[in-house]
Amino acid sequence: MLGLGIGLYFALPVEPVGPVLAVTGAMIGGLAVLAWRLPRLAPVLLIPALIGAGVLVAALRSQQVAAPVLPYRVYGPVEGRVIALDRSQSDVPRLTLDRVWISGLDPAETPARVRISLHGASGLTDPVPGTWLAVTAHLSPPAAPAEPGGFDFRRHAWFQRLGAVGYARSPPVMLAPPERGVALAVHRARMHLSRALRARMPGDQGAFAAAILTGDRSAISRDTLQDLRDANLAHLLAISGLHMGLLTAVVFGALRYGLALIPPVALRLPIKKIAAIGALLAGAVYLALSGGNVATERAFIMVAVVLGAVLADRRALTLRAVAVAALIVLLLTPESLTGAGFQMSFAATTALVAAFAALRDLPESVPRPPAWLRGPLAVVLSSAVAGAATAPFGAAHFNQVAQYGLLANLLSVPLMGALVMPAAVLAACLAPFGLAGLGLEPMRWGIAWILAVSDHVAGMEGAVWPVVAPGPWVLPLLTLGALFGVVWQGRARALGLVPMAMALLLWAQAQRPVLLIAESGGLMGLMTAEGRALSKPAGDGFVARSWLENDGDRAEQDAAFARPGLFGPRQAQVAMVGAQRITLLSGRGWAERIAPACAAGWVVVPQRVDRPPPGCTLFDRTMLRTTGALALYPDGDGVRRIGARRLAGNRPWTQ
Repeated sequence: MLGLGIGLYFALPVEPVGPVLAVTGAMIGGLAVLAWRLPRLAPVLLIPALIGAGVLVAALRSQQVAAPVLPYRVYGPVEGRVIALDRSQSDVPRLTLDRVWISGLDPAETPARVRISLHGASGLTDPVPGTWLAVTAHLSPPAAPAEPGGFDFRRHAWFQRLGAVGYARSPPVMLAPPERGVALAVHRARMHLSRALRARMPGDQGAFAAAILTGDRSAISRDTLQDLRDANLAHLLAISGLHMGLLTAVVFGALRYGLALIPPVALRLPIKKIAAIGALLAGAVYLALSGGNVATERAFIMVAVVLGAVLADRRALTLRAVAVAALIVLLLTPESLTGAGFQMSFAATTALVAAFAALRDLPESVPRPPAWLRGPLAVVLSSAVAGAATAPFGAAHFNQVAQYGLLANLLSVPLMGALVMPAAVLAACLAPFGLAGLGLEPMRWGIAWILAVSDHVAGMEGAVWPVVAPGPWVLPLLTLGALFGVVWQGRARALGLVPMAMALLLWAQAQRPVLLIAESGGLMGLMTAEGRALSKPAGDGFVARSWLENDGDRAEQDAAFARPGLFGPRQAQVAMVGAQRITLLSGRGWAERIAPACAAGWVVVPQRVDRPPPGCTLFDRTMLRTTGALALYPDGDGVRRIGARRLAGNRPWTQ
């Protein structure tokens, strides 16, 4: 119910104002009091209270992170302090700066954070966090959705307090050495450890080790990352539940076993609880060293709940533990509800806990497998359950299903638990004595195997099945149906299959726009029998890739350009939507071609047109900035058009 409220907040077309939030808060308080006074009606009363709490929490969080967003494109000197280093989509170093100064910009309009990709820049491209830099950069506001209803990077950036993104062609210059401070010292320790790991394990093996131990993924090559995604092994790079669980499990088991070998301690002290405290401290250190991103924080909260149950002598792996962890995460970062990380990790955890609880509660009359077979069966079952639970969310967010993902995970995940993470713990314990290599070498063997598996599986024929993007109701219906089936007791839980079936039916009937027009006005894409035909082979690459991925199409932009569908010369590409003719004008002499194009139908121009011909339906730069990207559908004898900005609503991140 709390998640429903948060989802409702993000679906609102306008931001709720103060009086509405005040009334919502009063309603929550009143319903909570009634639930306390009338315990028999508490479940019914708490449902609207929790939904209202979700709306209120998300609205307050949106105000808490509010920061200026760059109002227009700028080019010039930028100064700031480095707080993060990663790699961009184009596989170049990328810096995130805070305490920003931008030449010519009023301090009240200056973003709290900016992110700059270093294209073609040499020199200081791997700075230490806390370093003050100056760089000459092109900056722009975070991009609007590539199509109506598409991923809204502006909202994602808003909750990261990221007010501008851009790139630099020249190398940055260091203005001051790294600042002192605990947080920055931890950042520097992370980067130092990352560099040390990459020095001991060259190539992608060292980059993989750095990613799973420090969260630094900046050195992983683009091809390796794509192979891991196509083999459904990219989750091994994100420091999430798997890594945090494996690390704390190794520490917990080692401490408990070691203390059990000391009779005076084992007989007098609660060694299980001592081991739980030690594992919790190890998890906290891992959280700090990994950079403390949202996925790692979520994993640590889940581990803390489980180990807290051990300390309280309660059963650790229950749906209540999952619910408590989810509540904490949603209260701290309600925006994580809409992200793939939250959805996939809690889907996997919920499904695994429910499945193994059902097996644990089977009657004694049901035959059990022999002891030697239970371990391998548990690995197969857990991989299958987690894969099935996360598959719809991965397909919806990434527009693909890894056909052989189960095989790749069966060949890789056990090695992560049996070799890679224990070897990492061993290396950490031996590092003060200069013997870290005794742990790093076995770790390298395991990583080499995982990368070989990803390369082989990703190269198999039919390894990836492209999937069309679902409509907005698909994932909520699927989630509600699955949760009802897991949480409800008795035969009525089968009713959860109804919304799940409706979600899959809606997904199967998802319709893509017949014509898409980019907000820049420089790209147009027409759906044809062979797939979407694009108006140019290069340029607007991110938009083109987003359109094709949402179509469930793995073609490259130049291949989509070669498809038949659009006609006319390059400077006047024409598309037909029903009986409506739409012409995209570009190149030299576009102004002289507007009048005849307007006489034939609608016109798209990536320039500003001050005096359009009378009666002309014209989408120029000014109009497209107002509407955003356009989606066009045949509608009887006419055309229905939807603008991305209208669909996104009037929210803080859309201003």
